Amino acid sequence: MKRLTGLFAAILVVAVSFGARAEQTAELTIDITGGQVKPMPIAIPAFSGAGPDAQIGADVARVVSDDLERSGLFAPIDPKAFIQDSASLQSGPRFQDWKLINAQALVSGLAQSRGNGQVNVQFRLWDVFGGQQIAGFQYTAASNNWRRVAHKIADEIYKRITGEDGYFDTRIVYISETGPKDKRVKRLAIMDQDGENHKYLTDGAVLVLTPRFSPAAQDITYMSYFNNKPRVYLFNIDSGQQEVLGDFPGMTFAPRFSPDGSKVIMSMAQGGNTDIFVMDIRTRRSQKLTDSPAIDTSPCYSPDGSKVVFNSDRGGEQQLYVMGADGGNVQRISKGQGRYATPVWSPRGDLIAFTKMAGGQFQIGVMRPDGSGERILNTAWLVEGPTWAPNGRVLAFFSQDQRGVTKLHSIDLTGYNERILKTPVDGSDPAWSPLLDNQ
Repeated sequence: MKRLTGLFAAILVVAVSFGARAEQTAELTIDITGGQVKPMPIAIPAFSGAGPDAQIGADVARVVSDDLERSGLFAPIDPKAFIQDSASLQSGPRFQDWKLINAQALVSGLAQSRGNGQVNVQFRLWDVFGGQQIAGFQYTAASNNWRRVAHKIADEIYKRITGEDGYFDTRIVYISETGPKDKRVKRLAIMDQDGENHKYLTDGAVLVLTPRFSPAAQDITYMSYFNNKPRVYLFNIDSGQQEVLGDFPGMTFAPRFSPDGSKVIMSMAQGGNTDIFVMDIRTRRSQKLTDSPAIDTSPCYSPDGSKVVFNSDRGGEQQLYVMGADGGNVQRISKGQGRYATPVWSPRGDLIAFTKMAGGQFQIGVMRPDGSGERILNTAWLVEGPTWAPNGRVLAFFSQDQRGVTKLHSIDLTGYNERILKTPVDGSDPAWSPLLDNQ
């Protein structure tokens, strides 16, 4: 049993596998290692349920369908085309009916109240052309938290068919922006990755910037300016409590957690120089990692914590560098034309995302940790601030148009599947959480 308290109350109670085949068939596999992928047709009828459970079943199926469609890897079939209904599907699929509408995968489900405000949701994933079940799970949760169950079902389907972890049971924290261009009100906000369950975490009385998730706990670190003095804060999502990590005499930029959540790395301006420092959260002691007359900023750890990527103008132009976690063995990795900034290491360790300024435009791109294989995913008037989904296949970032309107976007590594992430007002500087069960 797992419970979350505070701002996000108990959601998932139990997940049990049942009746699933150990092996998935070759027909029901999407190869996502190449370029643009043709989406797999998948049928997701409303989950069966009696009385009020019928609505929960329909809602769960809708969210599962929406999650998978947004990934760009699945093409949910219009329910109007379905031949077999949800009720008879509980006795088993009539595979020929689903072949007739070209479904390659099929999801069946059932929602049943358990009393005490809980609901049990079961689902099965079927290979239509193979004529067999390849996954079956059931989840018990508070009835009003059916949405997270839906995200977890979508994650399981994604994983079974692609072979990679999903990213739907996650949140995004970002800066919500309102007001005129010359006097923006910036508030810390958080939402599910699909834009639902939106909440404001700060009231907008003071400027907040660069929120980042802890990899190990329900904590966010961010910058705030209190009485025009920069402070680094820790905010606990469970309790809603915040604490000051440190007051700093000069400008402080882009704090990020270490992979184990025990440290925060950031850049600070002192004595005319901007260098990279790391602070131990427990002792509040800081260590200087770089010492050059250049501007060193935007540090980000590798997933194993052994290295740090950052940007610096020490070579005369803003470029990307990698160094050891102790500040040693600094090496430049960016090799293309233009200026590079805001590097972020992939959770898988295989790529580094970045912002690039070249030819009067901004770009979002990725490269390998040695600087090879650079690929540009998006080019626009102003795009920046990439952040990785926990599976390392999807990025979020923000854009700003010439009117000053800012929006959040997601894009996958093919560069073809770009979506706007819905927010109530303008949004910037997103940060993607780890999978919630990993926090």
